[in-house]
Amino acid sequence: MNAAAELARQLRRDIVEMAAGPQGAHLGGSLSCADVLAVLYGEVLGERDAFVLGKGHAAPALYAALAATGRIDRAELAHYATPGSRLFGHPPRGLPGVEFPTGSLGHGLSLGIGLALAEQLTGGDGRVYVLLGDGELQEGSVWEAAMYAGHRRPPGLVAVVDRNGLQLTGDTEDTVGLEPLDARFEAFGWEVRPVDGHDLDTLRTALTTPADRPVMVLARTVKGKGVPFLQGRTSSHYVTLRPELLKRALAALDARRPA
Repeated sequence: MNAAAELARQLRRDIVEMAAGPQGAHLGGSLSCADVLAVLYGEVLGERDAFVLGKGHAAPALYAALAATGRIDRAELAHYATPGSRLFGHPPRGLPGVEFPTGSLGHGLSLGIGLALAEQLTGGDGRVYVLLGDGELQEGSVWEAAMYAGHRRPPGLVAVVDRNGLQLTGDTEDTVGLEPLDARFEAFGWEVRPVDGHDLDTLRTALTTPADRPVMVLARTVKGKGVPFLQGRTSSHYVTLRPELLKRALAALDARRPA
């Protein structure tokens, strides 16, 4: 059995179960980045590495990864976003494995750059991974950060854009056009690696191949990936799954169980 593929499936199961709770969840964008997190947490992140979730609304995906790797108790997932739980709708300060509280979009890349610069200035070898939403790229602070990173060139910085093409109000390109993303980041001095964000092998290569400058992985993904009645739909952005829909979602994920 492919361990990363099985981890991705488990993350998606946990995500949809959190979305079946009383508060619902940012479901579509959590499912779209599950493969990225499966590779990062299952195979890539080392003890000295750091991860920053720029798209903080995908907290269910992060919590599922933290539980799968023993950083938090799996039982906590059942209480996601309920009174008294420390698993907020966006990652909070003090949770194991959370470097910074995020959720105000546009700040994650700057925070990650700060960590990467600290490694660069102190001669450390830790790598810093930042996951951004594509709608998040409409924030000007992202481009200020990208310009600065291209100037300082911290070699241990790897950013990933979850390029699912959708945001709360519809298509990203209809809201504020982002393309050509590859050329834009290259103009700021980044090494750009376009990949299929659901192909675990190409993700692994893109996330681990060394570079002498910041790396931007443009991961083409599908919002709601893994659950057919949610895939590619703007309406999957925030969902509270009724019991019958939860059952359908889990059945769809189990039917795709890797051999």
